[in-house]
Amino acid sequence: MTDEPTLTERERAVLGVERRSWSGPGAKERAIREQLGMSPVRYYQLLNALLDDPRALAHDPVTVNRLRRVRDARRSRR
Repeated sequence: MTDEPTLTERERAVLGVERRSWSGPGAKERAIREQLGMSPVRYYQLLNALLDDPRALAHDPVTVNRLRRVRDARRSRR
């Protein structure tokens, strides 16, 4: 076992929701409320913080890098 801190179960669950593809409007928001027990606003706050967390990058580099690209593209359009 390593001494490096790992993501919490909730942080891993947030990344897991982001890894999935969603059909139809509202499906993702419904899953956030039902599976994670939090509001979509809180979910996106946690997700945004995770994108800058090296532990998240180590845990799921494909998802984190994809979301960083999306975030950076949105910022550059502003």
